[in-house]
Amino acid sequence: MYFIRHGQTPTTGIELPGRKPGLHLSELGIKQAALLGEALAKNKSLKSAPVFVSPLERTRETAAPIAKALRTRVKVEKGLIECDFGDYTGRKLADLAKLDGWRAMHLSASTWRFPNGESFLEMQLRVSQTIWKLSESHLGKSVIVVSHADPIKMALNSALGSSIDFFHRIEVGPASVSIVRYMQLGPSAVPQVIGVNLDSGSSFVRGSSHG
Repeated sequence: MYFIRHGQTPTTGIELPGRKPGLHLSELGIKQAALLGEALAKNKSLKSAPVFVSPLERTRETAAPIAKALRTRVKVEKGLIECDFGDYTGRKLADLAKLDGWRAMHLSASTWRFPNGESFLEMQLRVSQTIWKLSESHLGKSVIVVSHADPIKMALNSALGSSIDFFHRIEVGPASVSIVRYMQLGPSAVPQVIGVNLDSGSSFVRGSSHG
C-alpha cells in the first residue's frame, strides 16, 4: 500500500485546515502531483493499481494526475478523510501553538479529543478499519491511498506497532510517499514498513528497488 499525502496548498504550514471545504492545491502542489504521477508510472508493479482518495478537494486533485499516469480510476473512500479538528479547524498554527491544549495534544494523543471534534483514538480506529478493508479486498496487489498527514502518520504508527502517543514523531511531508506491505499470515499478520516520507525521486517510488 502506497500512502501519499496531498501536495502543497496555500495554507500548508500556516493553518490547520482540517475538513474545511474549498481548499485546493497551490501551484507548487499541482507540480508535485504531476511529478508523482510520472514517477509512479515507472513502477511496473503499480500498472492499473487502484487509487483510493479522501473526499476533500486537495487529495482528489493530487490523485487525478496519478490515476491518469497509471491509467486507472480514482475511488473516494470516506474513511481516509482528515481528522475532524473541531474548533481548531481553520486556525493559524502560530495561534494554536500558544494554547495549553496544543501541548497536551502532542504529549498525550491517546487521551486527546479536539474540542467539538474527533479524538485520535477514533481516527486511529477509522483509518485502521479502512486500511484493512482495502488490503483484504486487494490481496496480492498494490494499492495507492491519497490522504492527509495525520491519517497517514497514524497508519504508519500502527504498522510499526507503536503507541498512539508517539504517532506525532513520524514526519509525512506534502506529496510524500510511504509504503507498507500488509502480510496475509492469519490473525497474527505483521505489516512491513518499506519506506517513510519518500519523494518522487526515490527508487522505491519509481520501482527500481521495489516491486
